[in-house]
Amino acid sequence: MKGNVYDRDCPSRQVLDRVGDTWSVLVVTSLARGPMRYTELAKRIGGVSPKMLTQTLRALERDGLISRTVHAVVPPRVDYELTKLGVSLLDLVGALETWAETHIEDVQAARSNYDNQA
Repeated sequence: MKGNVYDRDCPSRQVLDRVGDTWSVLVVTSLARGPMRYTELAKRIGGVSPKMLTQTLRALERDGLISRTVHAVVPPRVDYELTKLGVSLLDLVGALETWAETHIEDVQAARSNYDNQA
């Protein structure tokens, strides 16, 4: 189902909102290295609250971008990993990461200029 990407209920916009979300991008790039446990993700992604990490993982799983595997051990162990669909995002997310790293000085200079005009 296609629609106007600018409409709030457009499915394409909903997908863009998910994959463009800060926490989603950081989870996807973290899982590019392979499966990780919740605690590993929480340590790797500085500043994410437990609530936001849980919500992000559930949303990414719902959208088919990650899978969640529960291992029947004591204590319970849960691993998260990218699905084939999630892996297909890595080039795009990697390009954004490269752009950010390449242009951070330009962005910082623009912020400084803007702040000094205020």
